[in-house]
Amino acid sequence: MISETALDLAVQRDVLSAAQAEELRTLARAEAARVALPPPPPMPPPITVSVAAAAPDANAVDDESLRFITSFADIFVTLGIALFCWAAADITAHYAGDTAKWGVVAVLAWGLAEFFTRRRRMALPSIVLLLLFTVAVFKFVLGLVTPDDAGSYLVRRFEHFEGWANIDARSALIAGLATAAFAALHYWRFRVPITIAAGAAALCIAFVASVHWIDPALELNIYNGLLLLCGIGVFALAMYFDMSDPTRQTRRTDIAFWLHLLAAPLIVHPLIAAFRQGAVLDTQTSLIVLGIFLVFGIISLVIDRRALLVSGLAYAGIALSALLRETGFAGIAGLTSATLLALGLFILLLSAGWQPLRNAILRLLPSTLTQRLPHPCTRLT
Repeated sequence: MISETALDLAVQRDVLSAAQAEELRTLARAEAARVALPPPPPMPPPITVSVAAAAPDANAVDDESLRFITSFADIFVTLGIALFCWAAADITAHYAGDTAKWGVVAVLAWGLAEFFTRRRRMALPSIVLLLLFTVAVFKFVLGLVTPDDAGSYLVRRFEHFEGWANIDARSALIAGLATAAFAALHYWRFRVPITIAAGAAALCIAFVASVHWIDPALELNIYNGLLLLCGIGVFALAMYFDMSDPTRQTRRTDIAFWLHLLAAPLIVHPLIAAFRQGAVLDTQTSLIVLGIFLVFGIISLVIDRRALLVSGLAYAGIALSALLRETGFAGIAGLTSATLLALGLFILLLSAGWQPLRNAILRLLPSTLTQRLPHPCTRLT
């Protein structure tokens, strides 16, 4: 920019006229004002539809992701935890008794979780430490509140499979509630997904124990009904977490996995016990069990949860083995192999056709429901 002094000299020496000098001053002021204005905002980027978002990868949709192991260090640390806690429990039991043993295990599990779970975020050690902690808390509280004359509270005395467990119900109720409370505290501190399932299991124990405490003379079928109610409640809780995270991107999907894994046996076992006549399954009962397993398969496809189906595989194997034995299709020597072959073939075929079968079932359901289910986009593929 030309200074005022230079313009005045130019006018005095007849380089510029006074009018030309004034025009230059006006031009300089206008240019300075333009430069002082803030630059215009950038144009927003064009709105585009991401191919990855519009059409998720088929393998990503098909996966039921669950992180058990981050590296071999998880296995190494878990082995050390098992050896250390077992040795500490054995030494404590020798000098202070079984109840103190479980108290020490609970304290050790919490202390180890402070490092391996809260700081290192190791998957498998975190799961093992949580299981150790909840079991130890339950056994410790149970040992503190169980009367000396209660007998062996976890030893079942079946009389022709029609009796119920000989337990001290009040102690089991207190231990179950205490375990659920400590599990909630553990989750608040460490956020391990399996903790919710462990707390739910403790509440189920407390619920059944409370009914047994009120009326110890109830028949076995009543207790099976209570277990069925617990299973339905756990399944509903699992669906709450599943439907709150349909894309399965947060911790809620892992919580739902463990809840489904807990709910399946709580639902299947009472249903099978209701139809079973005696210790051995007959042909009719085997078909009913396989029918229940088939219904579980359909539900698993709808909610996209293989964990729910896996928990029922053992029951399906027993029923299929009994059916093969009754029909004489396989001899005694090849009964186990034929059963495993059939189950393996079923799993492979279901795995290969999981998404096509799920899409076919979802098309039969109302869209208002399917859009709330996990991975609803598979319905349109």
